[in-house]
Amino acid sequence: MPDYTLTVGLEVHVELKTRTKMFCDSKNDPDETRPNVNICPVCMGHPGTLPTINKEAVRHVLKVGLALNGKLADFTEFDRKNYFYPDIPKGYQLSQYEFPLVSGGELQSIAITRVHLEEDTATSLHQDASDSPFLKGSTPSEAGGILKSSVLGDSDTSFKKGGIKDERGFSLVDFNRAGVPLMELVTEPVITSAKQAGDFARELQLLLRYLGVSDANMEKGEMRVEANISISKETGKLGTKVEVKNLNSFRAVERAIEYEVARHQELLERGEKVLQETRGWNESTQKTFTQRLKEGSEDYRYFPDPDLPKLSVQDIPEFSLDCLKKEIPELPQERRERYQRAFGVRREDADILVSNRSLGNLFESVAGKLYEPKVGVLASNYSTSDLLGLCKKNGLNADTVSFAFNAESFAELIKMLAGGELSSRAGKDILAVLFEKGGNPRELAGALGLTQKNDDEELKEIVTGIISSNEKVVADYRGGKEAALQFLIGQGMKATKGSANPAVLQKLIQTALSK
Repeated sequence: MPDYTLTVGLEVHVELKTRTKMFCDSKNDPDETRPNVNICPVCMGHPGTLPTINKEAVRHVLKVGLALNGKLADFTEFDRKNYFYPDIPKGYQLSQYEFPLVSGGELQSIAITRVHLEEDTATSLHQDASDSPFLKGSTPSEAGGILKSSVLGDSDTSFKKGGIKDERGFSLVDFNRAGVPLMELVTEPVITSAKQAGDFARELQLLLRYLGVSDANMEKGEMRVEANISISKETGKLGTKVEVKNLNSFRAVERAIEYEVARHQELLERGEKVLQETRGWNESTQKTFTQRLKEGSEDYRYFPDPDLPKLSVQDIPEFSLDCLKKEIPELPQERRERYQRAFGVRREDADILVSNRSLGNLFESVAGKLYEPKVGVLASNYSTSDLLGLCKKNGLNADTVSFAFNAESFAELIKMLAGGELSSRAGKDILAVLFEKGGNPRELAGALGLTQKNDDEELKEIVTGIISSNEKVVADYRGGKEAALQFLIGQGMKATKGSANPAVLQKLIQTALSK
């Protein structure tokens, strides 16, 4: 992007993991497929109802703030953010404006502006009447009747999400998500590349999972990223900002930013202006599209909600710094640094172990039983390559998988490899059996005939046979072709079914050929 400077600020919305919704006792269940069953008069905005603040949601956001080294509020309140969409049952959203729970902070050297708490909206579902048995032949008015019964919770039909295909299509609204606790994190506009934005979002997801405040599954909509993008030729001056909303994968975040950069540059090079607006992302076309002109805060007519109490946060015992600090586990960056420092793990392998906690926990248990750093590195290599590969091959999530073998078995396998009792090939084969069925690696090695042969006399006979049956290759080696030696070693490994020590085999072959 010659002559232009990219500036990006992110807004990240995260559904919090709580038993109930933000201001009522309706169930917070992201896996519910039936529409409009987890609802009540409060989250539906019925007249005369009074909301109550979910204490657990507040604690979750304060823990995030503490992990980000942000400033926790002494005072906070909830505001009404007024706008009129079908997915807002009250005609306003309860959010925080002037007094967020967290101010400042940092993650991956990216400054955080604020972290605040609000309630989520309902879900709009767009249906083509022509291809649904449930809705086929329904007029919009009949659909209204269907929607009404669905809102009351006496329909178990799941509606297909997608675009409206023709003029007969219409939208329905599922209010299960309305009122779910939603954390919003806003960064400063200091991100300068699409990759940096994607890396930040990945690290935030990992942090949220370590803290236990959210599963943050983007494919379920539990974490949604919005990017504010601008480019400018003038150093220190921002260009016209465009917001791209509801990016539901890290790849989409990066590609949407890259697309907008190219679009802005093309407009400016033609002498046209970039319009300040809100755009969406089309995964199929890999392009953004116009949704609406961007609103400002004045358009929402914020004012303090009269039905909710103002909070003196530090006066509430559960929100004291001492209580919150006890709930903060070892954080991802701290764990990376410890793996590198204590076990000599490479940075890229530490990233894998930290991102896949079941794998990391197994490695940590094994490394603690091996004592020698160089053996710990071997355990790291087998964890991040072979074991992770087996998880992927079998469609298992290395973050949550329960292994069929225990740490003692894995540690024994690593010790056998480090001690020369097993070849690398044999170690991989035994690990595959352990992964599928569990067992004792030493017993498996014996049963499968995979214990590495180090006995010179036994291997000399095999070497003699290989040399006598490969006269041309032997002549090539003696003629200066070093690659011929590797072929002969390979024949030896094949003859011993991978059980020969390749170093011993190489020494014996070289000795025999030097005569």
